[in-house]
Amino acid sequence: MAGVHPYEKYFQHLLPALKSKVEEFRLLNYGTIDIPSLWEYLTRKKWRKPVEDVHMYQLVADIVSTMPGDYMNYATIESYRSTNWLEEISKEELQELLGTKKN
Repeated sequence: MAGVHPYEKYFQHLLPALKSKVEEFRLLNYGTIDIPSLWEYLTRKKWRKPVEDVHMYQLVADIVSTMPGDYMNYATIESYRSTNWLEEISKEELQELLGTKKN
């Protein structure tokens, strides 16, 4: 994602709502979430298309209405996208796996 998200300027004002939502997720046994992860979800997924004259109450409502399942789906997909499945395989092992190894 290029540049800074337009809602970044509201981050400090939204911190109480973000903290509250993270605590709620933890009470529901979604302990892996933290504020930076939630913020990333919001800016990349929920606020992908920012509104120019957004009101603070709209952003707070979006945070409060975030469901654990929505966040977990996003986090799961992102983990698959960022995982390099062949990272541990050497060039020789990869050639053998693909059947392109020359004997």
